[in-house]
Amino acid sequence: MSETPPHRPVHAVVVGGSIAGMLAAAAVKEHVDTVEIIEAHELPEGPEPRTGVPQAAHIHFLQTGGVEAFETLLPGSVDALLAAGAHRIPVTTDMLIYSPEGWYRRWRRATHHLITASRDLTDSVVRALVLKDHRVGARTHTKAVGLLGDRHRVTGVRVRGADGTETDIRADLVVDASGRGSRMPEWLTGLGITGLTQDHIDSGLVYASRFYRAPVPTQGWPVVGVQADPSLPRPGNAGGILPIEGERWHVSLMGAPGGHPTRDADAFEPFARTLRHPIMADLLRHAEPLSDVTVTHSTANRRRYYERLTVWPEALVALGDSVAAFNPLYGQGMSAAAQGAVALRDVLSNGPAPGVARRAQRAIARRVDTAWALSVGQDIHFPTTTGKRPNVADRLLHRYVSRLSRTATGSFHAATALTDVLALQATPPSLVRPGALLSALVGPLRPTLTEPQFTAAERRLLESLTS
Repeated sequence: MSETPPHRPVHAVVVGGSIAGMLAAAAVKEHVDTVEIIEAHELPEGPEPRTGVPQAAHIHFLQTGGVEAFETLLPGSVDALLAAGAHRIPVTTDMLIYSPEGWYRRWRRATHHLITASRDLTDSVVRALVLKDHRVGARTHTKAVGLLGDRHRVTGVRVRGADGTETDIRADLVVDASGRGSRMPEWLTGLGITGLTQDHIDSGLVYASRFYRAPVPTQGWPVVGVQADPSLPRPGNAGGILPIEGERWHVSLMGAPGGHPTRDADAFEPFARTLRHPIMADLLRHAEPLSDVTVTHSTANRRRYYERLTVWPEALVALGDSVAAFNPLYGQGMSAAAQGAVALRDVLSNGPAPGVARRAQRAIARRVDTAWALSVGQDIHFPTTTGKRPNVADRLLHRYVSRLSRTATGSFHAATALTDVLALQATPPSLVRPGALLSALVGPLRPTLTEPQFTAAERRLLESLTS
């Protein structure tokens, strides 16, 4: 009787300790024996800033699609976030949003929920949940510098330690979740894989953000947002206030070329008053600044179409910003990365077989499509945008969506159709289904709001600030 050959441990390497990297580890850990996360910087123990994440200074939230993906990959993660101080915001019940078409109504019936928190808190909760699994470990102060293998199969990664020493790490699966700075295109070229197509669409938007001590209790306080209007003959600017942990407001202001915000703290609130409505400036007048102003210029949409390559090696997958990075204005990044990780997990669940990596890459691309359409579909209509200009079809679609958005200011049905897509739970084609088309044709069923729809309790709180 022959002996059963010993089991060879199956090892996965994830490049990048970001949220996308942590979620990638959560996605693959049930299908391998061990997962090793390669991170160039230190991973904090708690909700502290992490080097290499400049976007953490700006507002972040999870869309419903992202919330569900987090919970699928890490059961209990949403409760852990809420217990740590994150806020659950019903859409649009606790939202004051001034769109180009007017104020959205705060419908009593919530169709979706956002989770708002600082990026540092979200990072720390996800990181703690992933790393507590004995199968997952992290190698910090280590940078991935190349792939091992050939154009047919990747067999690991070459890494460089803090002392400059390079070593090879063998792996049965490599997931690149290294973010906007991913070197994957160059690594593929090194393997002899060429022909990658990419899009780079940049509205020139600049973000300026800071934290405030909220002048009112944040539990139940609405998200506030003033959106840019690409049809106006002025630089597109926008802003948002999110209630987050620690009785704080996280505030971001955005400006297009010709109207960029700056790091000047004295200019932050005056810039808020240049938005299409003064609501943010009026609120910030009563709040206490807790931080300096942080500015970032890295807001372009960039997509790499790995799924279109004629050759794709086995055992290699790219995920998160490594595949598609979005203008942060639309709040899709974390949610799209989480949905991509779920797609990876689902493909791996079908078991090992030739072409698994290619199927996973295509599944991730499909999850990216909606967020990409939302972000690029808006940005191309600003006159400052480079990389793509709207064609006739784009303009017609934009006019239709604008009409549907105007209808949504006074129609629950139209508002639901829009928020289903924004929440990454429906695809853009759903907006041209018969029900949505009929709503757009009929128009708003209620009169247009002329001012933000504060509740009576919120107005009393605001009045108490000036008394």
